[in-house]
Amino acid sequence: MQKLAFRERLAQGVILADGAMGTMLHARENLPMDTCFDLLNITEPEVVESIHRAYVEAGAELIETNTFSANITKLTACNLEEECAEINRAGVELARRAAGAAPDRPVYVAGSVGPLGVRLAPFGRLTAREAYHAFHVQLAALIGAGVDALLFETFTDLHALAEAIRAARAIDPDIPIIAQMTFTRDNRTTLGDTPAQVARQLSEHDVDVIGVNCSSGPAQLLRIVQLMRQAAPGARLSVMPNAGWPEMAGGRVMYPATADYFAEYALAFKDAGACIVGGCCGTTPDHVRAMRGALDDPARPHPRLITVSEMRPAVVDVPEQLTRLAQKLEEGRFVVTVEMPPPRSFTAQKVIASAELLRDAGVDFVNVSDSPMARMRMSPWAVCHLIQHNVGLETVLHFPTRGRNLLRVQGDLLAAHALQVRNIFVVMGDPTNIGDYPASFDTHDIAPSGLIDLIKHNLNAGLDQAGNSIGQPTSFFTGCALNVNAQDIGREIRLLRKKIDAGADFALTQPIFDPAVLDRFFTAYAAQHGPLEIPVLAGVLPLYSTRHAAFLHNEVPGIIIPEATQQRIIDAGDDAPLAGVEIAQELLLAAKDMAQGCYIMPAFGRYDLAASVVDALDRDPPSTA
Repeated sequence: MQKLAFRERLAQGVILADGAMGTMLHARENLPMDTCFDLLNITEPEVVESIHRAYVEAGAELIETNTFSANITKLTACNLEEECAEINRAGVELARRAAGAAPDRPVYVAGSVGPLGVRLAPFGRLTAREAYHAFHVQLAALIGAGVDALLFETFTDLHALAEAIRAARAIDPDIPIIAQMTFTRDNRTTLGDTPAQVARQLSEHDVDVIGVNCSSGPAQLLRIVQLMRQAAPGARLSVMPNAGWPEMAGGRVMYPATADYFAEYALAFKDAGACIVGGCCGTTPDHVRAMRGALDDPARPHPRLITVSEMRPAVVDVPEQLTRLAQKLEEGRFVVTVEMPPPRSFTAQKVIASAELLRDAGVDFVNVSDSPMARMRMSPWAVCHLIQHNVGLETVLHFPTRGRNLLRVQGDLLAAHALQVRNIFVVMGDPTNIGDYPASFDTHDIAPSGLIDLIKHNLNAGLDQAGNSIGQPTSFFTGCALNVNAQDIGREIRLLRKKIDAGADFALTQPIFDPAVLDRFFTAYAAQHGPLEIPVLAGVLPLYSTRHAAFLHNEVPGIIIPEATQQRIIDAGDDAPLAGVEIAQELLLAAKDMAQGCYIMPAFGRYDLAASVVDALDRDPPSTA
């Protein structure tokens, strides 16, 4: 079959590109993620070529060379800068051999070029001239070896990408160029550029296709493609998402999005105007095969394409992205979250190890409390960030209003958002007179319901409390406290209604020790207002000892432990912690029929007991395969 010039092929319809190379090598060869994968073009060429061939056999029409990091800047860290040209030429040769093996169709080879790994001035010490030279060395080898096009991918700096384009055009003014940027979960580049700004600026450069790759999963990239289309309606677009948000399991990087999921989004990308569709980190030949089948099936129904304006007719061009907690609750899945206090020091190794234990036990989220019992501890949003970054578990940040004025409240929330913390549990907080610093400032400018309103109707709309623009809306998912044990249920219902009217998305209850209190509260609420409008996560606190149970029952407001439960702990003697786990498991299973999740509060840092409670749900631990 005659092979058209790449630009002619672009004009004929969607081109299906391949998927990941680095994560495939990581999975197949069990290599660390910091391995110099580009060197494998020389040391393990048959492995690299076999991955190319697998993508070709799966239906890819465009495959990328294994040269993403093969520039002199990154290779210098491996003492391989002198082999730069050889590594790139070998990468092209392997891809061309695999492309030539397709018996029924032409396959194009794109020279993959990633960022240099160091920032350009003024955000780094690399000059534009040095960047141009580094790109020129790599590009000269790729173009000289005969690539059909160049693919600049995963760039975060428009200025660096401009230098790469300039170097390519100096070598070959006619080489087709695909220029892609990557975005954070905020739908901005790491330097703060929006999809619209990226699209407009890339459209001013001499490139054939502009687009987005890596980032998060297909859902996020569909929105970004739509925003880029709106900003640059005449541009050709490409999209190559990761297979969802990566998670660590057993020392391996795992990606959750399935091949069938990618098949649906291949059609959505096509309908959104993309002319090149492929995959990035975590995608495999199975993902490509599924996309090929969807694109080639004229009878397959296309998913309804919701435009950005329909999803969020908001003040800026970046729509809100749901947190995992919001997604799971929206899907009706029973969620499990466990409370962890921050450490008293600046070291967090034990917290991270405990979070890993909970993750492996099947816990979905971690709640990080803020100065429980008014004791001095590390700032909780820092702990949230460390857990999310090192463990891969999404967190819920406890945010007390006590002891904060409006300036600090809003500044702390923006800091949390910048650290990717999106789930906020708003509470009053413990009074300082019970803690380490009883004379500390203890007043507040805003009550919990008022803070929920500020978050949902100001910050999430792109405004501060005074009505000034903060440049971009936040995307907080906000929870409130609920005491289903309250003696005055009518008052508690009125308080909850106030929080729901303010915009609360979910509620966490005080610890319960009798499932009947949940049923009693829900029934009373429904009698006045109908079924409860927001999901409720029932509090579960494993009892540890007779003394522990007596203290909670007699001294902690809002906690009532039935006499029979207290007696079970007394009768258990030295086995009281195990009895506490059994009681907690029974409560969890009973709550599962009434609530949308559970909120486990282990005593004395015994996260192993919390993990044992979760065993009642028979959850599978994360795969380490």
